[in-house]
Amino acid sequence: MKGSINVTENALASLLGLAAHEVPGVVGMAPANLKEGIQKILGQPQSRDGVVVAGEGAVRTCEVYVVVAFGTAIHAVAENVKERIVHTAKALAGIELTSVKVHVVGVAKPGANAVKKKGGRGA
Repeated sequence: MKGSINVTENALASLLGLAAHEVPGVVGMAPANLKEGIQKILGQPQSRDGVVVAGEGAVRTCEVYVVVAFGTAIHAVAENVKERIVHTAKALAGIELTSVKVHVVGVAKPGANAVKKKGGRGA
């Protein structure tokens, strides 16, 4: 039987967002753009929040925006997020990511609602 399988950007972003959440040291995802920020304020978070997927077909790029736990090694958490995302895209969606950029946009205490921006004064 002939046919094709297409994994949409939204579906892939949701899959990768869930994968990033599983990495120890990741407290949450940060909005990647204004639309996501407004949805978060309105209480409509999505599993794809903080994930931007670009490209077509089986070769795509990904950017993720994460908040990490205070006291963790930021570089190690970011590297683990990158590895988890590359593996998840290939193993579960059959998509090879040519580039993965991890943006650590905040540091927070695990379980805290307020996010302290890296280098900021704190809440």
